[in-house]
Amino acid sequence: MLLSILKVLVFPGLLFLSVYSLVLEFVDRKVYARMQNRKGPPWYQPMADMLKLVGKKVIVPSNAQKFVFSALPTVSLAAVCAAFLCTPVWGETAITAYSGDLVAVLYLLTIPTLCHFLAGYNSHEVYSTIGAFRTLTQMFAYEVPLFMAFLSPAILAGTWSISGIAAFYHAHPLYALINLPAFFVSLLTSQSKLERTPFDAPEAETEIVGGALVEYSGRYLAFFRATAIAELAAVASVLAALFLPFFTGIAWVDFALYLVKTLVIVLMMVLLRATMARIRIDQTLRFFWSILTPIAMAQLILNLFLRGGLGL
Repeated sequence: MLLSILKVLVFPGLLFLSVYSLVLEFVDRKVYARMQNRKGPPWYQPMADMLKLVGKKVIVPSNAQKFVFSALPTVSLAAVCAAFLCTPVWGETAITAYSGDLVAVLYLLTIPTLCHFLAGYNSHEVYSTIGAFRTLTQMFAYEVPLFMAFLSPAILAGTWSISGIAAFYHAHPLYALINLPAFFVSLLTSQSKLERTPFDAPEAETEIVGGALVEYSGRYLAFFRATAIAELAAVASVLAALFLPFFTGIAWVDFALYLVKTLVIVLMMVLLRATMARIRIDQTLRFFWSILTPIAMAQLILNLFLRGGLGL
């Protein structure tokens, strides 16, 4: 029991997630700056920004419902932490692996987006309301291809468990190549889910100041920022488990491989962020529904046929 608690709270659980998400945030900002021929922040900048926000005064809008306003950041962060515990870190098996955990992770990762929408809508301010509805509209655009792309490897593996999927593709590494289109779709939809360029219309500073969270400050805003960087680590971890199933059976080697895989995924996201300009919300909808959804659907159908034809 004590060992299980330590795994959940320390490693590879919440303390590790807190530290590693800050590392990924630094890598994201540093590499993004270097791609633009800038110096970028020092290594301690993400932690300094978080501590600065925690120390600032919290201001709750007079026309917002105070309980909802204060509860949403905590709910959002808790959902991401719960999702991360279902992803393998030092091998094929996560510390809270169970049958169907992939479906649970997809729903848990939807909660932060809904919290963003409710945060903006509950603030009753022009910019926050516009940002809230952009967040919801973009969610309707990417959710279908995202879910289909994430579930495609599960269909071929014959299990809805992330750990089970990782174990299947570790045993059948060539089958992982079949899911390359799904990986491409997952990478782009994840970029949209995280509201990163070019899909950052919901929080466009040059248009709507900061989007749904424009009225948030102090520790509440810090919690939402912590959610964003923890969600980056969680999404990268899920992508690594589903599409890059490389394991050795040696704990420390598998942990090193996990770090390499997630860093590669984040660097690919940084490349997208640095080389593309923001697109309008209507262009986002058209891109996901007209291009990515058919690709994800074709991948899903292909995996269904392969599952039946190969007799897996």
